[in-house]
Amino acid sequence: MATPQTLISAVHVDDIAQFDVAEGIVGRRLPATDLVRAWMYDFAPGSRWPQTDHHTAEERYFVLEGEIIDNGSHYPAGTYVVFQAGSSHRPGSVTGGRILGISDARAGSTP
Repeated sequence: MATPQTLISAVHVDDIAQFDVAEGIVGRRLPATDLVRAWMYDFAPGSRWPQTDHHTAEERYFVLEGEIIDNGSHYPAGTYVVFQAGSSHRPGSVTGGRILGISDARAGSTP
């Protein structure tokens, strides 16, 4: 039988290895389960996602810092954005920003 401690995963995001997404954008893959993936992206000022992201399943993100511009809308820190299955977007930032995202791990998409 699993103990409560084995059912909980906690990390400090600064301890997670970064990977380059595109010039000015770095990501971190946060602990995941069979159902949900989580990730964090840092956008440097003037950066933009390398291509349009098309979704076969829902995806959402919370703007933690700065401002993200996505599909022509400006999302300041504190904004929660939800993309339904079938949606597309290409985020970027003029001033820089950080987002925490959640996606469906069953959809086969990689954050």
